[in-house]
Amino acid sequence: MLLQHTLKERFLRYVQIDTEADPFSTSSPSSEKQKDLSKILVSELHEMNVSNAFMNEFGYVMAEIPGQVDDQIPGIFFCAHIDTAPDVTGKDVKPIVHTNYQGQDIILPDDSDQIVGPKKYPQLLNKIGHDIITASGTTLLGSDDKSGLAIIMDAVYQLMNSRADIKRGPVSILFTTDEEVGRGVAHVDIDAINAEYGFTLDGGDVGDYADENFSADGIKVVIKGLSAHPGYAKGKMQHAMKIAARFLAALPMDSLCPEVTSGKEGFIHPSHIEGGLEQTTVEFIIRDFDTSKLDDHAALIEKTIQEILVDFPDSSYELIREEQYRNMKDVIDRYPHINEIALAAMERAGVHAKHKGIRGGTDGAVLSHEGLPCPNLFAGEQGVHSRTEWTSVQDMQKSVETVLHIIDVHAEKYSSSTNI
Repeated sequence: MLLQHTLKERFLRYVQIDTEADPFSTSSPSSEKQKDLSKILVSELHEMNVSNAFMNEFGYVMAEIPGQVDDQIPGIFFCAHIDTAPDVTGKDVKPIVHTNYQGQDIILPDDSDQIVGPKKYPQLLNKIGHDIITASGTTLLGSDDKSGLAIIMDAVYQLMNSRADIKRGPVSILFTTDEEVGRGVAHVDIDAINAEYGFTLDGGDVGDYADENFSADGIKVVIKGLSAHPGYAKGKMQHAMKIAARFLAALPMDSLCPEVTSGKEGFIHPSHIEGGLEQTTVEFIIRDFDTSKLDDHAALIEKTIQEILVDFPDSSYELIREEQYRNMKDVIDRYPHINEIALAAMERAGVHAKHKGIRGGTDGAVLSHEGLPCPNLFAGEQGVHSRTEWTSVQDMQKSVETVLHIIDVHAEKYSSSTNI
């Protein structure tokens, strides 16, 4: 029998602490205020007698709960991120619990134009009777990923309070900073995590399970034009900004764009443009589940700028490509028992598993390619990075149950006498 859940109260505390990441900062963490929550998490872990919990200089929180069965059982870990996205402010979040939801529109009180309802979120019709948490309409909620934090913390609370029925090997915890600005595991010491594999708790609707994600690169195209005095520019000036405009207009608009793709379709996305007459830089992100197709996307960008510059013989370009992250599936497919354990755990929790690919990246994608396979589990996150973000308390509780069953099934898997 489960102890009384603590996750709702934890979640409500966590979302009120501003941990917004700063994409323009080069420090780690990008915003010092992320450490405010890190310190609280460490303190709460100590209160639960996880005495080895600590925060490092980058704001990461790490801890390990010793195993209590056969020493041969390898470790497992669970990961969530502390920061929230800079897309919408995370300052002065006012969480509201809407108990016993009955399918109605929820009009957020601080901005009546912000409505959480079945028209925008049809999955709400599957949450009748649930306790729905929203923000007040002027901020994001921070369920991404404070749901994950609360779930893992509640699971630890369960483990540390006489859950003798849960067999376990060592269980490690990793809470990262700056995931939302692409640097979540930039300073992780893989060797310090006593685990064979793990899971991020950073997913959506109940049952969502992702063992694949986009592969991603960043591209900068630096266009170098030819400057001349505008009064005497005829036949001389080649305007880098105008070249950039033609270049962007020549790229596909009915395919390979975020606004017209879904599922496993990749895209080319201009994300930033900056410059002037003499030089203009266009930044892109390119994404695809098939890593090899990133080369095709990069080639299309380069072919397009080359064709445009035919009309501007005195201008030139430089293309700079940088790897960002890779599809975790390339790694996880080599360890099929990870998916078997996760799916068995969800079944025991009474959760219908829904295999999905992430049209983005997670800390788990980077960890997987650094030697720690790490799929992504549901955490009840809905409408993320928006003022209509919401979550279900009951969905988060199901995630806690799934985490505990994963720990149990993992121990069974490595026991000489039991198989899943």
